[in-house]
Amino acid sequence: MADGEDNANNGGGREVAMGRRFGICVGNNNNTWMCTFCYNVCNGGITRLKQHLVGGFRNATKCKHVQDWVEKLLRDYKMKKEAQKQARNMDHQPEVGADDEYDEGEPSASALLSKKRKIKGPLDKYVTIPPRDVLQGRKERKCIFGACDKEQRNIVCLGIARWFYDAGLSFNAVTYPSWNEMCELIGLYGPGLKTPSMWEVREPLLKREKANVGAKLLKNKKEWSNKGCSLMSNGWRDPVSKKDIVKFLVNSTKGSVFLKSMDVSEVVKDARLLFELLYKMVKEVREHNVVQVVTDNASNYIKAGKYLMDERRHLYWTPCAAHCIDLMLEDIASLLAVKNAMKKCMFMNNFIYGRVPIVNMMRRFTSNRNLHRPVITRFATSFITMSQFHK
Repeated sequence: MADGEDNANNGGGREVAMGRRFGICVGNNNNTWMCTFCYNVCNGGITRLKQHLVGGFRNATKCKHVQDWVEKLLRDYKMKKEAQKQARNMDHQPEVGADDEYDEGEPSASALLSKKRKIKGPLDKYVTIPPRDVLQGRKERKCIFGACDKEQRNIVCLGIARWFYDAGLSFNAVTYPSWNEMCELIGLYGPGLKTPSMWEVREPLLKREKANVGAKLLKNKKEWSNKGCSLMSNGWRDPVSKKDIVKFLVNSTKGSVFLKSMDVSEVVKDARLLFELLYKMVKEVREHNVVQVVTDNASNYIKAGKYLMDERRHLYWTPCAAHCIDLMLEDIASLLAVKNAMKKCMFMNNFIYGRVPIVNMMRRFTSNRNLHRPVITRFATSFITMSQFHK
């Protein structure tokens, strides 16, 4: 059904309905409207048409051709109507006196009011106690009030911890600054908070947070244009899907920023296609901002880096230092003496960890030390394992 304000006609000096200005009624049916920007037909009344123009609703796809001023106009109009609706709800709340009479078997008016009135009004945001005052007030409580506050906090903390256990979250999540911010915002809202659904967290809230992150990166991008930056790529292969994934990061004096990750299974073997991919990323960061491009030392990346320096003379291709060290250790591991020692260490490692009594005996005689188990493609871990045997 359409909103009440959309049922107004266009004549008689009354205000033209906001949604009808950008849609055409199909077949004199108020439930079917056609968008004037993309000519998409919406079945669901004028409300569905406005959702189609504004976007961010699960029941309607966003119009790809709507103009920015139209989207802003409809969004502001919707916020204005919601504010008026909340103000009306506040006006209709019954006044309750301290000496109101009620029947013995029925709940009091104050109890009904406390259960019914969970909607926050326009003035609630101005009368809420700031977090610092709340904390200071709780510190100054003494005697029974302090004991009650401590008991209440234990109940709340137990509920939070139970959610951590049920979801299997890492305990170091409480060290993030956003954790304290979330707890303060929940406390400021007070009782009656409707928690976000899975769809809200996955769709609209994720898009809003992505926009917020983009706004925070403006300082980094300004630093890129002032002092330059380095484009870094880190490739790895997914052991399950066998896909080659490359992550792109941008480093500057403000720190490193993750840009995007891409599936390069079809281009990683071809140096020319890999060069086109790197050049595309350079253009995305802007050519005059990028000083160097850092990749690993694989032969295809070396050729792609040379192509990139030939195409743009101001760019420098730099090999990854960690990958250089890994390749050096690979060459050292190919020496016969080192290779034989490494085979013996791997044999002893498998022998020890394959028998629980021997593992316990090793830990008892080595002050609870463990051996680093080598990985096939990581030569550094093999040398760490040998050093652990030596210790």
